[in-house]
Amino acid sequence: MFKRTQLLFALVLLSFSPVFAQKMIGTETDAQKQKRMEWWTDDRFGMFIHWGLYSGAARHEWVKHNEKIDNAGYQKYFDQFNPDLFDPQKWARQAKAAGMKYAVLTTKHHEGFCLFDSKFTDYKAPNTKAKRDLVREYVNAFRGQGLKVGFYYSLLDWHHPDYTIDEIHPQSPKDKSDASYAALNKNRDIAKYRQYMRNQITELLTKYGKIDILWLDFSFPRKDGHGKGKDEWGSVELLKLIRKLQPGIIVDNRLNLEEYKDGADFETPEQVSTAELAKYRGKTWETCQTFSGSWGYYRDENTWKTHRQLLDLLITSTSNGGNLILNVGPTARGEFDYRATNALDSLSRWMHANNQSIYNCTFAPDSYKIPEGTKLTYNKVNGRLYVHLFDYPKDGKLTLPGYNGKIKYAQFLNDHSELLSKTDGQNVELTLPVKKPNYEIPVIELTLVN
Repeated sequence: MFKRTQLLFALVLLSFSPVFAQKMIGTETDAQKQKRMEWWTDDRFGMFIHWGLYSGAARHEWVKHNEKIDNAGYQKYFDQFNPDLFDPQKWARQAKAAGMKYAVLTTKHHEGFCLFDSKFTDYKAPNTKAKRDLVREYVNAFRGQGLKVGFYYSLLDWHHPDYTIDEIHPQSPKDKSDASYAALNKNRDIAKYRQYMRNQITELLTKYGKIDILWLDFSFPRKDGHGKGKDEWGSVELLKLIRKLQPGIIVDNRLNLEEYKDGADFETPEQVSTAELAKYRGKTWETCQTFSGSWGYYRDENTWKTHRQLLDLLITSTSNGGNLILNVGPTARGEFDYRATNALDSLSRWMHANNQSIYNCTFAPDSYKIPEGTKLTYNKVNGRLYVHLFDYPKDGKLTLPGYNGKIKYAQFLNDHSELLSKTDGQNVELTLPVKKPNYEIPVIELTLVN
């Protein structure tokens, strides 16, 4: 009995050990994964596009849930959907100008409406006044601008008749009792929905050429059974299918496969503060952020981020070795809201002058101390350290602590104008112009000694 207890205790400990977490679904090595994801970790910056029927409601992409709207009540948005100003070529040009290297479009969000021409549903764009496959036009436009193409696909579906009602479904019962859920789900079959989902993901990964990223969203397992996770989605087999159809694709971490080493390619901290991003250093991650407080078009929402806040997100992500994907929620007419366009234009100007401090960059080695009021990014390949001046020195002097003997040359990145320097013991002091360069956050490029 004692030995058996010891054995059981050992197995419990093992289940929480790093070794147990190394379970694998496939056979890819760490080196192979690094090579597969190299373009993504180099590019650093992408565009998310949340677009669907909720753009017509214009009051949050979760409007169907938030207002407990049933399918009949939501039908008016399908009937009215007419994106007459949809111009994905313009979208792609705006993304590229802003310095974004890849994009991810919501092919289907939680509402269940498909922007693509799926043979497994009538609830799709070709059956609206749009009368065509909008995903295909997106793919062609963004590829045409040299951008990598990604798809978002919601694991949830509040329209499908076999998707079982759970805690966050719009028709979730008020009393939350098992009996109420059972009654509502009497004629629903999650296995049929699971096959529907696999069929649609197969369409997305076989009809549009090479797809670079797949964003699946999201898992919410619950002990009481009123959530959904890897068992409901069939996540292991689904991921195997995805890898088979698109071997080079990059997949997010929302399939509830944390116990597998290869259950995801990157972590997805959502709408977190810049202060929280440091804890992801050393991991593979992308923070998803909105220009405002919602993902879908929200006409009356006014908490839009400033140009400085957007730059802070981009720079801080890179300085901690991660990516940033910024979201645009087009209007029901299919164009970017003027506030989003203004934000993209402001990023365009900064990225035109300073993108070398973002692309191919990561966090600086610990041997380079961070000067006060700045953030650092580092390009190992070309031996450059980039100093982002969040607080521009009023006296025109910037001290680089412990940098003596480490710097060959210093210049502003935006115009490659030289910055004179002198040493002071172990420190280097740069002389900056009293007048700050005409950028919200100027960048100094330091060429390092080999």
